[in-house]
Amino acid sequence: MLPITVDDVRLFAHVLGATIWVGGQLIFSTLVPTLRRLGPDVLRPVARQLTRLLWIGFAVLIVTGLWNVVAVDLARQSSAYRATLMVKLAVVALSGGAAFIHTRVAEPRAKAVWGATSGMTALLALLLGVVLAG
Repeated sequence: MLPITVDDVRLFAHVLGATIWVGGQLIFSTLVPTLRRLGPDVLRPVARQLTRLLWIGFAVLIVTGLWNVVAVDLARQSSAYRATLMVKLAVVALSGGAAFIHTRVAEPRAKAVWGATSGMTALLALLLGVVLAG
């Protein structure tokens, strides 16, 4: 059996955070229509509970993302790698910011726009993470 290294644990934790953040958004977005049909009092408590979990996933992503940056010697990376990393960090910030705004707005259209923005940028950050991992 291959040994489990600290780098393996770091990558695992980062992927786990992405699974929660990105996967949770995707799953919840597909459940919203069904939850609305179940009644006006169903969606809000489910959203509140899921939001707690999603923000934990986002926090794990931030912590392990910083750990990833420290673990990778940026001076030894190509300018293309560093540029991709900067774009990824901007996209992650946009995803988190859009999710935060989504939790604060009340108008349904604004909620939909900010939720979709958070979800799409989360997917893009996931793709860029795969590109960076090689």
